[in-house]
This record gives sequence, structure tokens and C-alpha cells, in this order.
Amino acid sequence: MNETVQKFRNRFVEFWSSKSKTQKIGMVGGLVGLPLILIVSTLLFTSSNMVPLYSNLSHQEAGQLTSELDSRGVKYELTDGGTTILVPDAQSDRLLVDFAAQGIPNSGNIDYSFFSENVSWGMTDEERQIIELDALQTELASLISNIQGIESAKVLINQPKESIFVGDQQESSSASIVLNTEYGYEFSQSKIRSLYHLVSKAVPNLPTENIVIMNQNFEYFDLNTNTTGNGNTYVEHQQIKEDIERDLQRRVQRVLGTMIGQDKVVVSVTTDIDFTRENRVEELVEPVDLENMEGLPVSVDRVTETYAGIDGGQIPSDVTDIPEYLGQGDTDDLSEYEMVRETINNEFNRIRRDIVESPYEVRDIGIQVAVDNSVEENGEQVTLSAAEQQSVEEDVQSILSSMIETSISADVINNTETFNPADKVSIVFQPFSEGTNISQPVPTIPTWVYVVGGGLLLLVILLIFLVLRRRNEDDELVETEESYSSKVEELPLEEDLSDSGMRRKQLENLAKDKPEEFAKLLRTWISED
Repeated sequence: MNETVQKFRNRFVEFWSSKSKTQKIGMVGGLVGLPLILIVSTLLFTSSNMVPLYSNLSHQEAGQLTSELDSRGVKYELTDGGTTILVPDAQSDRLLVDFAAQGIPNSGNIDYSFFSENVSWGMTDEERQIIELDALQTELASLISNIQGIESAKVLINQPKESIFVGDQQESSSASIVLNTEYGYEFSQSKIRSLYHLVSKAVPNLPTENIVIMNQNFEYFDLNTNTTGNGNTYVEHQQIKEDIERDLQRRVQRVLGTMIGQDKVVVSVTTDIDFTRENRVEELVEPVDLENMEGLPVSVDRVTETYAGIDGGQIPSDVTDIPEYLGQGDTDDLSEYEMVRETINNEFNRIRRDIVESPYEVRDIGIQVAVDNSVEENGEQVTLSAAEQQSVEEDVQSILSSMIETSISADVINNTETFNPADKVSIVFQPFSEGTNISQPVPTIPTWVYVVGGGLLLLVILLIFLVLRRRNEDDELVETEESYSSKVEELPLEEDLSDSGMRRKQLENLAKDKPEEFAKLLRTWISED
């Protein structure tokens, strides 16, 4: 027994010594990695794929489902705090159909199908009103849950009691709604307005001002009473102001970041927006000929009058010859009269202008820029000199002044005598700390890395398999050689033959009696050579 152990030990030492360092590392890695790969593969292939059967369950619904799964002997897992149930993928479809046929899970809410299934003659009016209200709340919550961005909803409706007196005015209903919204989903004012109208029309005598809607984060969805959408509310004003400032900040950051470096500059923009909306009507009258300030003649009326007579009274009745009468008297009393009157009707240009001046006029802009004045030279942080900082400041000042002049309203610039864009810019040079650097996006591992990694893993497994197979073949060849050598030694030898002749005779006998073993022996010798 000890000789056999020693024999195998010597053979292993000889085999191990004949291998290179790379081959030794490969064999050790194969011996360690192969069992690990087999264990992981076994776990992956033997473990069942668990898929969600139901999610967003209440504790009552989860209890109903787990009890049913336990009675059926189905393996399941609970996740998300008991609100999600995972079952094997092969059984999920069948379980969904079976549970739907049984009405599981049953949340305990009453819908309108309750009346068709539980109608009884002994139901009182009060019981019926309570059931109707509960059914209305359930159906309205289910309707709201189908809206995009809303995962679930809880509705509470308060309806006043009907008055027994005809003259009493009926009170209005009220509703409180809590929405479980999706993370990051933004509801526009039009969607909020539609939600208010949906609830108001579903409940009798429920005005929109008696509805309160909030989400799970205690954020209220207020209804904007300004249905024209002219931007007259404070929320819209702030949103527009933030949009303008964000757009200017991105433009400045992009330009200065290209010049200096994205992590070397930080920009902040503040604006003053005029939200005044003006509607006015202008009725103007202008001449057709602006140079002579004359209109277009439409009609002309000319009147000419002449008169001749003697001042001081009438001509005597006995005088029949006026020239003779005039000749007898003084000619200085003779008078003449002539009048020429001209009336011209001109037509002018009459202009009516209905002017609606839109708001959102930028009246003032302030841009604050912080620049990192430290640069790396030869592995050390060096501060920029005063001349370099002044050069950078002049370039930044020139760019920002041009942007301010094109962004501010022209009326503000023209009506301001001392308008200077440089006064709207503030530039500060200081070293940045690590926290002020602009965060870079976290790199994600692309899919091709996983594909290449899987290919390399398969290649390693193949190499380990080939090394183990080669080692087994070497062991078989060694054993075959030893058996052949022992068999050759057992052949009868002739005393009169020399060593070479004796070996030749043994080989001839082996080739004659056992040609297959002789061929294997030859392949062994050839492989050794």
C-alpha cells in the first residue's frame, strides 16, 4: 500500500514539475473555479423563476391570497413589505385565472354589482343609501385609478341629508380624494381641471370648490380658476420666470464652459419679468400726402359774386339814364364788390388699431459668474495671475454684455439713458472646493461588456476542460507504457541473442501476437520523441 502511494506521489511530483508556471495557474484555477461554476449553474437552472402574481395589495388582500396559496401547496414569496406576492412563472397564469373565477382578492369594497347579487326585501332606505354611497366611492376611485400617473385613489364623499321642508335650500356635497401618484409624474393644470370636473359631474350637487385633492406626499392639487390660460396666476408667473432664467443659465453655462471648462465655471441668472398684459385701441387720422400734409380731394365747391353801386342811398326816380346821372354827380361815391369762395372736401386715412401687447417682457437681467482661478501645472494647483484673470474677465464681460442687450426689451434700453450691460454682470474669481464641481453622470456598464464577459467565461471553462482531458490522456499513456514494458519483459528471451537482437525479437513477437498494443506502444514512443 505504501509503495502504491509513493508511486502515485512520485508520478504527481514528476507531472507537476514538468508543467510551466502558466499551466500550473490554469490547473489550480480550473480546480477551484469548476466546482464554483457547477454550483452556480446548478442553482440557476434548478431555481424556479418567480414572477409577481399581484402587486400593491392591502394586508387584507395579501392574507386572503397567502391562505389560498398555502391550501393549494403553491410556493410563494412576499416582497415590498407584504404588498407583492411572487409565484413560480409556470403557475402564474393558471393561478390568475383560478383566483379571478373565485373573486380573489376581495378588497371588501362595495360596487354596483352588490345590488344585483344581494337584493333583499328587508333592506331599509338608510341601509340602501349607505350602500349606494359606498358603491359610488368605490366606482369613482376605480375610475380615477385608470388615469395615467395615478396608481390608486381613495375617495370620501359627504352628502347632506335631504330636508323635509320644501322651502329649505339643499346643501352642497363635498369630496376628499387622496391619490397615490407615480414618482416624478407631473400633472398639468389641464389634467387637474379635468379631474375636478370628473368628480363634480359624478356626484350630484357637488361644485368644484367643495373638492379637495391631495397625493400621498401631502401635496395639494389646486384648481386654477383662470380658465383662459393667460398666465395671470402666481404659480404660472413663477414657472415662466424659472423657465426664462433656466434657459439663460444653460446658454451662458454652455458658452463659458466651452471656453473655460464645464467644471471651472458656475453661472446664476436672475431676471425681472413684466407680466402686464395691455389691450388698447388706436384710432388715427393721417393725411394722404405726408409731405404736404394734404388729403385726397373728394369734392370742390366754388362761388363767385360781383357788385357795383353808389354809396349813400338809391338813384332818384326821375333819372333814367344812369351814365348821365353819374356824370352829373361825384364819381367818388361809386363802389364795386367781388367775392370768390371755394370749398374743398378732402378725404384722409382713418386707421383703427386693436393692439394686444403680450406679457413676459424681460425688463432686467442679472448674471453672476464664479470662475475657478486655480489651474494644474506639473501636478500642482497654481492660481491665475492678475493679468490672466483680467483677460478672462474682459472676454466673459464682452460675451455676457452681448447676450444681455439681445435679451432685454428694446423699450427698456431706449428709455434708459444710462443703460450699461456691464453693470448687470458680476464675475468672481476664487478656487473651487470639491463640492462645487459639476457632478458628472455615473457611467453605466453597457450590454456588450456582459456579452464579452460571458464569452470569456465560456472560453475559460473550455480551456479547463481541455487541460483536464489532456492530463487524463497523459496518465493513460503512462499507464499503457508501463503495462507494455512489463509485458515485453515477460516475453521469452534467447540467451544467444544480443541486446538489440533480443529487443527486436520481443517487438516482432508483440507485433505478431498483439498488433493493437504494438501500435499504441509506437504512438507512445513517437509522442515522447
